[in-house]
Amino acid sequence: MMRSVTRSVKPRAAFKSKKDVVYETLRASILEGERQPGTRLIIDDLAAEFGVSPIPVREALQQLKADGYVEIQPYVGARVAEVRLDSIVEIFDLLEALEVISGRAACQNFTDADFVEMEALLHDMDDEGCDIDSFAEKNVRLHRFICDRAGTRLTGPLIGKVLDHWDRLRRLYLKDVFLRRREASQREHWRMFQALRSRDPDQVETVVRAHNRAARAAYVAYVTRLRERTEERVS
Repeated sequence: MMRSVTRSVKPRAAFKSKKDVVYETLRASILEGERQPGTRLIIDDLAAEFGVSPIPVREALQQLKADGYVEIQPYVGARVAEVRLDSIVEIFDLLEALEVISGRAACQNFTDADFVEMEALLHDMDDEGCDIDSFAEKNVRLHRFICDRAGTRLTGPLIGKVLDHWDRLRRLYLKDVFLRRREASQREHWRMFQALRSRDPDQVETVVRAHNRAARAAYVAYVTRLRERTEERVS
């Protein structure tokens, strides 16, 4: 059972409301796995934990619901959202669509300096070995870097939100499959680099789609096996 810790909410800057601080703190605790899927989020308890009235907590939970991190049911209350198989498929489908858009644009916008920076990051990822957390952090940085260089104003914020959901999956359940896919994933990243250097949007799209679909297949297979084992134990 999670120990209750009283946290006095003091906005870190004048422009941050209590609702914003509660939202950011709860969101971070969900992403990092401190609050596990299915954990009840009781408004009065959270208000006492953060030292605020129920109003900013209620507002923060509604925003977290909109972001997909919290489920709220009438007469039941709020819980940390479960991670379901269809959610995994949706996350990778969204990543594929958004990264195709950003990749096609980025290959036209990359400067020589951008290629040097991306190549250095890839070499850094090659050297990570079995430090899967560091590799994962740099993996997210790599995908954000490509999107940033695309210059698309709408895709960047969207892909950032989807990558946060992906990172939550990795932290909660899928560290094993991510570790097994690390080498294959890194080879695909180098293919992405070469495709970007070709300045051919169609080639970039092909590589991006292959990368996302290989990852999706691995994660779905892993979760499906876990479900089958659970059902066997129950029966």
